[in-house]
Amino acid sequence: MAKLKGFDFWRSTLKGARYVVAPMVDQSELAWRLLSRRHGADLCYTPMLHAQVFVRDANYRRENLYSEVCPDDRPLITQFCANDPEVFVQAALLAQDYCDAIDLNLGCPQMIAKRGHYGVFLQDEWDLLENMIKLANEKLSVPITCKIRVFPEIEKTVKYAKMLEKAGCQMLTVHGRTKDQKGSLTGIASWAHIKAVREAVKIPVFANGNIQHLSDVQLCMEETGVQGVMSAEGNLHNPALFEGRSPPVWEMAEEYLQIVKQYPPCSLSYVRAHLFKLWHHTLQVHQDLREELAKVKTLEALAEVSEQLKHRCQDEIAKDEKGQDHLTGLLFPHWICQPYVRPPPKEPGTENGRKGIEVKAVSAKRAREDTDCSTDSLSKNKLKKKARNPHKNFCPEQKPKYIRCEQCGNPKGNKCVFNLCRGCCKKKAFKEVADCPSHGLRFKTKAQKLSAAETDGSHVNGTLSIQTEPPMDNPAVSQALV
Repeated sequence: MAKLKGFDFWRSTLKGARYVVAPMVDQSELAWRLLSRRHGADLCYTPMLHAQVFVRDANYRRENLYSEVCPDDRPLITQFCANDPEVFVQAALLAQDYCDAIDLNLGCPQMIAKRGHYGVFLQDEWDLLENMIKLANEKLSVPITCKIRVFPEIEKTVKYAKMLEKAGCQMLTVHGRTKDQKGSLTGIASWAHIKAVREAVKIPVFANGNIQHLSDVQLCMEETGVQGVMSAEGNLHNPALFEGRSPPVWEMAEEYLQIVKQYPPCSLSYVRAHLFKLWHHTLQVHQDLREELAKVKTLEALAEVSEQLKHRCQDEIAKDEKGQDHLTGLLFPHWICQPYVRPPPKEPGTENGRKGIEVKAVSAKRAREDTDCSTDSLSKNKLKKKARNPHKNFCPEQKPKYIRCEQCGNPKGNKCVFNLCRGCCKKKAFKEVADCPSHGLRFKTKAQKLSAAETDGSHVNGTLSIQTEPPMDNPAVSQALV
């Protein structure tokens, strides 16, 4: 059977998928995919897999794809990050029997992608990308797709998309943000870029970015003309997004935990991360349970914390049927699944509500104001340490001053005979065959014991035994043993 391409692949294999769950590292695992499919998702991606590790490590293949085979988890696209055509194709060949297409990640903007030289950091290497996609298109029995980010210029983004299409890409997902739009600088995705790509290529296009509600999905499809819409953050906070529902958080949490138990194994870190996303708004109110959710170490304990959050929310509902909104800016009460909207990045010079001209006037480094080291001035991490040890002191002025090692500058041992730190003391004591009780070093004592033992053994039965090799390489120690 000939390999389907472009729109034939989208209509037949993907069944005309419109609602898509994004590939998310450690977050789009089997249990979450099945939950999302139950609530309206037509297509899911695996988490991003590292092609080189996938090729060389059988355990990695089994844990991240082979063990997650489930007839209800189709259609499914496996995503890889790679920067070598041969390695990418080898990984794809090992994965193609377990999915419906292979996706090349050209959109990850994180520092780990920069260090590994993959994701969006390949978007300027068109010759390499053309070779990777062309080779994969020739060798694989399933289609090759790509997920990209845009360039600041629409024209360059369109040329980029057309190059990928010409190389053999059968479907594009366009994240309407640039390489630099991440973290606090995430901002708004450009649907204009996505629309321009859709109009320029002859393959299906999915849009990604700005999707928080089902109404956003419909609006995006109308404005851009894409075949489908992909959601990441919106899906994590509300897996029923594609149903157009905003259910109580505990409803989604309980169903997810049930699926996790039904389809083991699932990493505890994945489950914890999902619960943090689902309960995000509620955990701003019940922060004691936030700490508890972070500490527990079993699936049952995670479920118990989720149950406690549920009871607290239901108690609030019982007291006030309309729901008491503890947080400003939320569309619904905090116990309802809803998106988390990142605060927009602050303009330079407007921190703490100050205007730029005022900041310039005090641009010098701010002097320390918390010399009394009050609890209010401590960071969250220091407050945690303070809770564990109430007597812990964070004031630099009140901390004891240490005498420095004469050789390296590190704090010296309090009673070191050489006035050195342990590392320097060990070297000196070994060289000089000396003891330092403060650091527990007994080179001289051990040498004397060995010498005494040899002397006793050499005269057994009136004969003298010959020592052929010194017990230590140190000449001084050898001399001590003679």
